[in-house]
Amino acid sequence: MTDHSQIRRRRFIALSAAGIAGSSLLSSSGKQASGAPLAEDKPWLRKTLKVGMIRSKGSLTEKFNIAKEAGFEGVELNVPGIDVEAAKKASKESGIIIDGTVGGYHWGKRHTDPDPTVRAVALEKLKQGLIETAAVGGDTMLLVPGHGKDGSDAEVMQRAQAAIKAALPIAKEQGVAILIENVWNDFCYDHEGGNDQTADRLAAFIDSFDSPLVGVQYDIGNHWKYGDPAEWIRTLDKRIKKLDTKGFSRKQGKFTKITEGDIDWPAVEKALRDIGFTGWLAAEVGGGDLERLKEVIAHMDESLNCNKSIAGAG
Repeated sequence: MTDHSQIRRRRFIALSAAGIAGSSLLSSSGKQASGAPLAEDKPWLRKTLKVGMIRSKGSLTEKFNIAKEAGFEGVELNVPGIDVEAAKKASKESGIIIDGTVGGYHWGKRHTDPDPTVRAVALEKLKQGLIETAAVGGDTMLLVPGHGKDGSDAEVMQRAQAAIKAALPIAKEQGVAILIENVWNDFCYDHEGGNDQTADRLAAFIDSFDSPLVGVQYDIGNHWKYGDPAEWIRTLDKRIKKLDTKGFSRKQGKFTKITEGDIDWPAVEKALRDIGFTGWLAAEVGGGDLERLKEVIAHMDESLNCNKSIAGAG
């Protein structure tokens, strides 16, 4: 049995136990994918970033080394279409964990497209992305499930649900969770609405699958324009398996560096602690060279006290 086969088997066992207990498989449960408790002296947030933020020439190993030197523990790759062997080699040589992936197709080939042939292509890409994620050692794949422009609310919801349900057998087989990101896609919120919107519709969407393999990769900055991220976090609660972070200024109406907007970071941190979240925090901001990535790390630490121990984060 290969190493990755063993990993998938351990994930499956953990998933089965989580399903029976009605608890979460992933980080917000305070456990690793293997089911082992996280050490209380470890940082409560583990820092990762999108691979496209590493703006340097050279091999994937060299890119991973820069992220590692900057202070990141993990990296998220885009799927499908990655060179699995090169990614595994880069991870081993650099010591960077490939903690998860991002669907790199979901804007161009949407799961809610009115054309069923497009939806079929999107589904195959989702399935392949799940397989590639497991192959490189990741256990989550970020997904934007569709766009509100593709039809009525009911049509868009039905198509998004159908796609994820069709992919769940592969997700279970591979031990990879499908995580929905809250983005500006007019899905589960009103794009023309005010800044007092809630996460109720997104929570109901996740609950409709009744599966520990469907959760949220909550982007803290993405919906500050439309609602209070601290309240969204409390509503989504254990559905949140990972976090994305960026800044946003309501006053300026634009995204910013993490600490340069007007997000109430102390309130966000308290909400995360209140729901018992521990695990991966992914930067999703403008990247750059080593110095820029060090700046991103500093902003992550400043905003959420990432290095506080798990024992001290409760």
